[in-house]
Amino acid sequence: MKLFPKLLFGLVFIFCTWVSAQISEEQWANIDSLFLQWNKPNHPGGAIAIMQGDDVIFSKAYGLASMEYLVPNSTGTRFNIASVSKQFSALGIVKLHLAGKLSIDDTIDKYIDGLAPFGSEITIRDMLHHTSGLRSLHALFGLAGWRDDDARTNADLDRIIAKQSELNFEPGSEYMYCNTGFMFLANIIEKVTNKSFVDYMREEVFIPLGMNHTYVEPDYDRIVPNNATSYNQTLDGFVRSVEYWGYVGSGNMHTTTDDLLKYLKNYYDPLPRWKAAFDTMQTLDPLNDGSFNKYAFGVNVDKLFGKKRVSHGGSIGGFRSNIAVFPNEKTSIAVITNFSSSGAGGKSNQIAEIIFEETSSNKDLKVAKVSKKKMESYAGTYWGDETYSQRMLTTGGDTLYIGRNAYLPIQNDEFVAVQSGNDTKIEFENGTMTIYPESGKPMLFSKFEEEELTKALANEYVGTYFSPEIETAYTIHYEEGEFYAHHIRHGKIRLEQKKKDLLEGNYPLSYIKIKRENGEIKGVWISNGRVRNLWFSKTE
Repeated sequence: MKLFPKLLFGLVFIFCTWVSAQISEEQWANIDSLFLQWNKPNHPGGAIAIMQGDDVIFSKAYGLASMEYLVPNSTGTRFNIASVSKQFSALGIVKLHLAGKLSIDDTIDKYIDGLAPFGSEITIRDMLHHTSGLRSLHALFGLAGWRDDDARTNADLDRIIAKQSELNFEPGSEYMYCNTGFMFLANIIEKVTNKSFVDYMREEVFIPLGMNHTYVEPDYDRIVPNNATSYNQTLDGFVRSVEYWGYVGSGNMHTTTDDLLKYLKNYYDPLPRWKAAFDTMQTLDPLNDGSFNKYAFGVNVDKLFGKKRVSHGGSIGGFRSNIAVFPNEKTSIAVITNFSSSGAGGKSNQIAEIIFEETSSNKDLKVAKVSKKKMESYAGTYWGDETYSQRMLTTGGDTLYIGRNAYLPIQNDEFVAVQSGNDTKIEFENGTMTIYPESGKPMLFSKFEEEELTKALANEYVGTYFSPEIETAYTIHYEEGEFYAHHIRHGKIRLEQKKKDLLEGNYPLSYIKIKRENGEIKGVWISNGRVRNLWFSKTE
C-alpha cells in the first residue's frame, strides 16, 4: 500500500515531463504558478491546455468542479465556453456556404420571417462580423424588465426581434458585438438543413473534428455527467451561478480542453477537406467606409507581440473562457474556468508571454512633451451623439486615462494606447475628441460641462414613457429631492442629469435623451450600450 503514492508520484512526474517537451522546465513551472492558487481548499478552478505543432506541451486542471461535493476539475471536465462558441456557429455557416447551400452574402430576410424591412439590408456576412446593426437581445430584455434569473431561449428572440422597427446603425457601417446575430445564424442553419442546431453541430462539426466530448446545450438545467458547476465570487465568498440563458448559436457549447486543442490545431494545420473552411474563418472585411474591423468569422484576428493571433473570450454565469491561436508559431492556448473572477483572458496573455518570452508591458513610445496646463485641459466628460455614450477622461502627469486604459502623447493633441496589443489612438480638436479604435470606425465625442438638475426641470421630466417595441413602461419621479425611474420588475432606478435633456441611470438604463417639440416633451430615447435610441412615447 505504501508503494502506491510513490508510484502515483512517478507517473505524474513522467506525464508532466512528457507534456512539457517543447518548453523548458522553468517555463512549465511559470505557467503552472499562474493557477496554483486555484488549488486552495474549497475553491473552483479550471483546465488549461497548450499545444505546439502536434504536441500537447501543457495540460492540467485546478480547483473544484463542484464545491458542494468537493469534486476536482480534470482535463476531462466539461465547461460552458460561452461566447467562444461563436466560432463553431460561424464554422457551421461557412460549411454550408462552401457547399453552395447558402451564401454568406444572402440577406437574412431570405431565411428569417417576420422582420422589419431592415431584414433585406442585413447579410449573413454582417452578422458574422458583428456589423449587422441589430439590437442586442440581452440589452433589450434588460430594458423590458427581464432579470438575469429569468430563463430564456431562441424562441424569445423571435418574439422580441419581430417587434423591432429600427437598427442601432446602418449595416456594415460599424462594429458592435451582438449575440442576436449569432442566434439568428443557428436559426438559419436549422432552416437550410432541416436539422436541429444541436444535431447539425454534432454531426457536421464536432464529430468530424474529433470533438467527441463537445455538445450544444439548449436546456440550462439538464444534468450531464462531468460538467463543472459555475460560481460567482462575492465579498462573502463563492455562490452558485446558474446560467439561465438557453440560447444557442451565440453560446452554450460545452467542451473539454482536449477537444478544444483538436479543434484549434485546424487554424494552422487543418484536417483534410477543412482548409478552405478555416481559411474563410480568418477572413477580415472592412466596414463600409474602409475602416478596419478585426472581427472575422466568429473570431478576433489581430496581433500580440507582433504575432498573428486568432482569439476569443467567453462569459456566462460564472464560466469564463479564452482561446488563442498563433498560426505562424503553430501554438494554441485554451483556458476554461468555472468561476467569475478567474481572469481567463489575462491568464491566456500571460501564458503567451511565458511561451514566447515576451512582455506585455508598455510600448517603447517616444513621448511628446505636453504642458501641465494642456494636459489638464483634456480632462472632463465627453458625449458621443452617434454612439449614445460618454467618456470620462482624467489625467496624471503625462498620462491620460479613460477608465483603466492609459494613453501617452506622441504630439500635441494626439495620444496612443500604452498597452501592447492595443492600437487605439485619440485626437483632440476644439473641444472634441476622436477615438480611433483598433477595430471599427472612428468615434466623435464633444466635451461638455455637467449641469445640476433643478426642481423645475425635474418636474418637466416627470411622467410615464412607453415603448411598443418591448411592450414596457418606465415612470420618472421627482420626490423630496429624489430623482428616479421606476419599472415594475426593476423597482427604483436612480437618475441624474448630465446636461439639460440628457439623463444617466443605473442598469438597465444607461442614457435617456429627451425629445421636445415646441418645448414640450414628447418622449425619450433610451440607450444602454448595445441598444441605441429605443423610443418611448410620453403617455402622461
